[in-house]
Amino acid sequence: MQFLIIAHDGTDPDAMDRRLAARPAHFERARKAKADGTLLIGGAILDEHDQMIGSSLYVEIDSREVLDQWLADDPYTKGNVWQTFEIHVMRIADLD
Repeated sequence: MQFLIIAHDGTDPDAMDRRLAARPAHFERARKAKADGTLLIGGAILDEHDQMIGSSLYVEIDSREVLDQWLADDPYTKGNVWQTFEIHVMRIADLD
């Protein structure tokens, strides 16, 4: 199954510090997920001042239950960076 995940960061004064602290481990995990085909594409959501306020991810994962565990294991979730999620089942268009 393919999913679109919109993960919203906290909005408290320490939110950016938590993101930056967890970022190296998050990127390491993201590189592995990209290599194994789980992560199709992802990146930061920016505000009007180009500050990171969340993330968007397109993933291919077996089920919603597996996705929930995958998100729970991410350093951004464990580090309290991502605090709320919008999750949508979707299908990437094949335009070839």
